[in-house]
Order: sequence, then structure tokens, then C-alpha cells
Amino acid sequence: MKDQLLVMLEMQDAMNAHVNPDWRQAGNAWYRAIWTECAEMLDHYGWKWWKHQQPDLEQVRLELVDILHFAMSDYLLQESDSAAAAARIEAELSDPRQCADIRAAIETMAQSTITRQSMHFSDFANIMALIEMDFDQLYRTYVGKNVLNFFRQDHGYKDGSYIKTWRGREDNEHLVEVLDGLDSSSVNFRDDVYQGLSNRYPG
Repeated sequence: MKDQLLVMLEMQDAMNAHVNPDWRQAGNAWYRAIWTECAEMLDHYGWKWWKHQQPDLEQVRLELVDILHFAMSDYLLQESDSAAAAARIEAELSDPRQCADIRAAIETMAQSTITRQSMHFSDFANIMALIEMDFDQLYRTYVGKNVLNFFRQDHGYKDGSYIKTWRGREDNEHLVEVLDGLDSSSVNFRDDVYQGLSNRYPG
């Protein structure tokens, strides 16, 4: 797990630098991005009692991975180096909070993140368990979403020219299909994901 965490932290640092080379001095409110993503995750799971809703667990997992991007960025700033950040994340993941209701677990993570102005990975691990997402799946999905974020930046996300919906579906949905057809243990996994997205992108 620690080796995979180090890979993800390295990828996150690279992604942040791709968006802003001075990201470490930018003063970004990572915690704010986290709790707003919690609200999106809750919407994908469903909470409205006045209408029929079916939990979309694939989208819930993707929202959790979005949160991981922001949380790792925060920990990279808090800790002395990537190894220290990885060790802290691994320790917190190994001691998940015990909340059996997923809606309450999401709200607890949002509330705790706002109070602390930082997320704790025990809350994150709790939600992983509730949606039956193991660490290997988290790693695979994170790498995919990180590559998608690079793809977005390379195709005009920052200046607004990026097309997010292709053939009636959002890019996240295309990413899920691309990942399903690839081997995450391949040394070319990242490049294969990027190429798979390029093959589908209409721009």
C-alpha cells in the first residue's frame, strides 16, 4: 500500500504543478473542495425521499477519488515529504471510523473536514468500506482520474474550451469504460488510459 500511496502522491504533486507551478504557495482551500465533493457524492448515492433514486455506486466511487486528490494535496503541504504523507495516510486508513449508514458517514466526513479544515482518512476509509471499494480499486481509479485531469488540462479545461460531455455522456463515464478494458499492473497503464480517452474525445 505504501508504494502505491507514494506513486499517487507523486502523481498528485505533478498534477498540481501542471495546473499551477507555484501550487504549494497558492493557499488553496483544499478542505473546501473536499466538503463540496461530499455533497456531490451524496447526490450520486441518493437521499431525496420524495422521488425514486437508485444509488450510482460507480459515480460515488469517482467522487471519493476526487476527494482523494484534494486530501493528498493537503497532506503534501502538511508533512515534510511524500514518505511522511504516505505513512500518515496509511496509518489513518488502517483505523476507519465506524459509521454503518453511508449518508451519515458522508455527512460526518464533511462536518469533520469543515471543523478541522482538513480531512482525516479514517472517515475516508469508512466510506470505502461502505461502498465495498478496496485499496487496489482505489489506486486503479485514482490513476485513471489523475490521467483524465491531465487530459482535461491539455484540452482546454482552464480556458473553458474543453468539452466535458461526449456523445451524451460525461467524461467520467467514458473513463470508467476505458479503465474496464485496461490492465492496471501494466507499466504503460497511465499512457494507455490517456490514449483511450484520446480515441474517444471529439475535439
